[in-house]
Amino acid sequence: MEYYQKSDPPRGPTTTVMRSSSNESRIGSASTDNATNEAVSHGLQQIEAKEFHWYSYLTTADFWIVLLLGQMLSLCITATNTFTTFLANYGTSIPAFQTVFMYILLSLIYLTYTVYKYGPKKYGTILLQDGWKYFILSFLDVQGNYFTVLAYRYTNILSAQLINFWAIVCVVIISFLLLRVRYKLFQIIGILICCGGMGILLASDHIQGTNGGPAENMLKGDLFALLGATCYGLTNVFEEWYVSKRPMYEVLSFMGLFGMCINGVQAAIFDRQSFQQATWNSEVAGYLVGYTLVLALFYSAVPFIFRIASAAFYNISLLTANFWGTIIGIHVFGYAIHFMYPIAFVCIIVGLMVYFLAGSILGESKKPWLGDNQEEGVAGWGTAKLKALNTVRKQGMAPAESNTTV
Repeated sequence: MEYYQKSDPPRGPTTTVMRSSSNESRIGSASTDNATNEAVSHGLQQIEAKEFHWYSYLTTADFWIVLLLGQMLSLCITATNTFTTFLANYGTSIPAFQTVFMYILLSLIYLTYTVYKYGPKKYGTILLQDGWKYFILSFLDVQGNYFTVLAYRYTNILSAQLINFWAIVCVVIISFLLLRVRYKLFQIIGILICCGGMGILLASDHIQGTNGGPAENMLKGDLFALLGATCYGLTNVFEEWYVSKRPMYEVLSFMGLFGMCINGVQAAIFDRQSFQQATWNSEVAGYLVGYTLVLALFYSAVPFIFRIASAAFYNISLLTANFWGTIIGIHVFGYAIHFMYPIAFVCIIVGLMVYFLAGSILGESKKPWLGDNQEEGVAGWGTAKLKALNTVRKQGMAPAESNTTV
């Protein structure tokens, strides 16, 4: 060793040691990834090799979690609509501005946590490399919210809700074409049954004359509704793709950051006059706080249903929002419930159950675009990859280092 130091310049051995350390780090990382992928492969094989019947997924905890989660999201939508109605009754109609607070809250929670978790340098690198992708996701999300609310100003409720079915069509078509999702017969039947249930809800509204009556500008409103539904469909599919590959807190941090900026600009342009004419008091402030908290909860829970199930299941789950809205309206606004409403609700729930008949024991958590062993996906809550790792961990077969995340 003494001879080596005298014969070679000090720079030589230093450089050699650094390269060796770097190579060892890369080799170690690749080795861990390979071990994880192999463990996931074993775990998936064991899960899918279990005895399976056409109704088996309905007996799993995952099914009941995703079913209840879907109805919780549906209730959140109903709650935000109720708060918006309260605001409108006070003469405060600021659709873009009231949503800005939700994006700010998402940023405060998830942007703060992500920067803490990654560090400013890593977060900045992701922002430079993938920021444009998250910007597109946030832009579509903001426009979906904006144009859907705008549609209700010009068209009637019945027409706008019928056009909202287009979001389901968009999700199915885009998932089929871009994400290589292949829908089974029972899934298509389930979607049709759910849409039939929604049709019963709309028919009962029409019979009762609660479809909103004549519209101010039906064509203009319908075009806005169609644009909003298309943006929603694109947003849902893209977000499902993002959260299957990246941690949920990262995705939500960028949605909050870019959504805050985009929605803030739109609010400054389009809501200025409405903001000046709005009523401002403690009740209005309370409704805004309620709206913001419920919508933030909604956005925080959506990625879970995208991981455990899919964007298609998410959209048909939200079809019960009209039913929950009527239940709340009975107590809050004095609505009367039509006998067809419970029938429609049961029809939609049956459709949600049929959707998962004769499927895999993993349901839709195993995503086709992530590879056979889900090697391109993140091992996060609700993913097939984490379920497989947990299976082999119980047998002591998982690698020492675990990349489990949220």
